[in-house]
Order: sequence, then structure tokens, then C-alpha cells
Amino acid sequence: MTVPSRSLPLLVAASAAGALTLSACAGSAGGAGGSGSGGGEGFAYGAPQEEVDAALADLEPVTLTYQPSAASPTSVMADSAHAYKEMVEERSGGKITIELVWGQAIAGYTDVPDALADGRLDLSYALPIYMPGEFPSFDAAATSMSGLPISPVVGEMVSSAVSAEIGWSAENLLAEYEAEGVVPFSPVVASGAYYSVCTQPGTDAGFLQGKQVRVASTAHHEVANALGASPVSMEYVEVFEALQRGTIDCTFAQLISSAESGVLEVAPHVGYTSDADSMSSRAVGAELAGSSYQALPLAYQQILFDSAGVARAAAGTTSVVNGTAMAIEQAKGAGGGAVPFDEDVNATIAEANGALREKVVAEGLLGDDIGTRVDEAGAKWAARAEELGYTDGGTIEDVDEWWTPEDVDFTPWAEALYEELYIPHRPA
Repeated sequence: MTVPSRSLPLLVAASAAGALTLSACAGSAGGAGGSGSGGGEGFAYGAPQEEVDAALADLEPVTLTYQPSAASPTSVMADSAHAYKEMVEERSGGKITIELVWGQAIAGYTDVPDALADGRLDLSYALPIYMPGEFPSFDAAATSMSGLPISPVVGEMVSSAVSAEIGWSAENLLAEYEAEGVVPFSPVVASGAYYSVCTQPGTDAGFLQGKQVRVASTAHHEVANALGASPVSMEYVEVFEALQRGTIDCTFAQLISSAESGVLEVAPHVGYTSDADSMSSRAVGAELAGSSYQALPLAYQQILFDSAGVARAAAGTTSVVNGTAMAIEQAKGAGGGAVPFDEDVNATIAEANGALREKVVAEGLLGDDIGTRVDEAGAKWAARAEELGYTDGGTIEDVDEWWTPEDVDFTPWAEALYEELYIPHRPA
């Protein structure tokens, strides 16, 4: 596979042979009732560009504000935002302009749903994991995926696919978004596995005993407690300073966000689970649209939705692996690196994850078969990744040496995910 990610804008026009026209269903990304309040004609997924141009011929140009996850346009996390902007503007023939706002300049993560609902933002990456009170089903979904295996490439691909599958099937979660006045483009986004990132080395049973550890979710609280640590809640943008000052000793963190914020400079010691259980609470984010989107003509809604699904699966996956490789390089440069946890730590994490999944089942938000559905989805998407020829070229410990993004094309993967998981929810 050799096609670089800059070819992504062509994806929206691809797969014309599989074009579908679908009626709206529960959880679709249209406005109330499943279609754009602005009306107008839409087009089938994969339609030739001339059909899209015809659907847009009488529409007025619009400019929409999108707040992605990245802190700056040159960030390792910025690739999917650039790809999204390019795809939308190309598919719309320039009639939709996307203005990118970096570094949560308009709304902090806990304020994003309100900003989307009241029109300060049109589109945004969000972190519902920070708001379990407003999004209990999201918290449950993230917790249910804590047992998925980790690896730098295939593990991230599978986690992303399972997150999307569980998210789109979670009627309670889709209802929570509706209650907040927002529309999901990707209801659950897995932005990378979690690792322990610490100022001092240690991977044995007592390495976190009595330590202050930053956590990002309710599930992380349970894992930290099981390992004898004292969990501290804070947004990831605050973590660097807290580690630098010694306010906390470690963070449970994704490596892409750690590379983005420079955390590995002050906490270069990365620990990871070496068996089938990940460090709890895999999925943290979502791609959401606001009230202004729901008033757009149907064809505009379709362009925005199509592009979001494809960009996240393709450029977003590349960004996550790039960020992981960059993080390990930064850790090594600061005198650290990645080391697997001892087996007793793996066992403790696995036991905590099992208890958390049982709790999700007992709460009933995602159905009593959620554990089985996660496991089956994981096996299905792992097989699909293998079928498409994706492999890990090594381990997390040396990912900075073997990962070469220019040699890997995630286009087939993005198409497979979109066609199976997103099209049923496409505005129509």
C-alpha cells in the first residue's frame, strides 16, 4: 500500500457502484425527522461529481466554523482536520468553506455541546468522556471497550471500528446527543489507546502505589484505585504543567495527545499492557455538529457527514499512529521509552476491566449483551484488517523505528467502515 493520505478528497466520490439511497432512520445525522430543515434535493453516496454539482446549483455558499482536537495547524493531531476541510470544499465545489479554529479557542471541551447548540460553533470534536453526567451512555460505551487489545496500527484500527459500531447502535447515546441539541457525525471516536505516562520508571505491582495519577474517565478511577494510586481528574491540556510541577506523578494518557502537548519531555516513562486487555476506557471523543447544521440544505448535510466519516477513519488513523511513533521518539529522547507492565499488573488491570464491564451490563444503558457485542465486533474488524493486508511492523517499544506512514494507505479501511457503519445514518 503506497497511496499517501493526501489522496483522501477523492474518497467521497469513490465507490459509485455501491451508491445507495436510504430513508432516514433512528440516529441519522439529519435534522429533526432525519432530513435537513433547509430542504432541497440530496444525492446518493458515491454519486458522480456532476450529480452533486446539480444538487448544489441553486444553493447559497456557506461558511462553517469547525473546532478540531489539534492545538495548531502544524500539530500531529491536525491531519484529519486538514483532510476534512479539503474534502468538504472539493466535494461542494467551493460552496462550503470550513474555517478551522485551533486550540479550543472558542469553547473548552466541557463547553462544546453548549457552543454547538447555541451557534458559537458549527462543527467540533468533543470529549463527552469528560461529562459522564450529561452522557452516561458514552461513559458506558467507553468502559465497555476497555478489554480490546492494543497495538500501534491494527489495534488502533480495530478500536476505531468497534467504537463506531457500538456508538451508532447505542440508542440511549444518540438520544443523549439529541437532548443536548447536537448531531453526531461520529458518535464515539477512539483516539488512541491509553498508557501510563510517568515521571519515574516503574512497571511492577507497586509502581503506582500512593502516586497521584491523572485520569480521564470514571473507568480510569477504578483502574487507578486497583493499582493503589490516587486518581486526579483533569483535562489533558493541564497535564504537562501538573507533571512538571510534581502535582501529579503519572497520567493515564493517549500517546498522540501526549506528543501534542510535550508531556513526554517531563514524563518519558511509558507503561503498557502486554496481553489482550487495554488500559481501560478506550474511546473518549466524538465528532459533532450543532444547530446550524440542522438548518442546512440536505445536500450540504450529506457532504459534511460523508467527509467526516471518511476523514476520521483514514487521516485520523494515520494521525494516531504518527502520534504514537512521535511520542515514543520523544520519550527515548528524554531518557525513557515504552516498557510492558509486569504480569501481576496486567492481571490487576484485567480484573478491574472485567468488573467495569459487568457494571456496564448491570446499568442497562447498552443492553445486557454489550460485552458479547464488543468482543464479536473486535474479532470481525480484526479479521477485516487482516483481509485488507494491514499488519503491525513491530511493537510499541520500537514503533518510532518501523512506522512509515507514506507506505500505508488507509483508504480501503475508511471505505469499509463508512459503507458498513455510517451509510445507514446518512442524512437522506
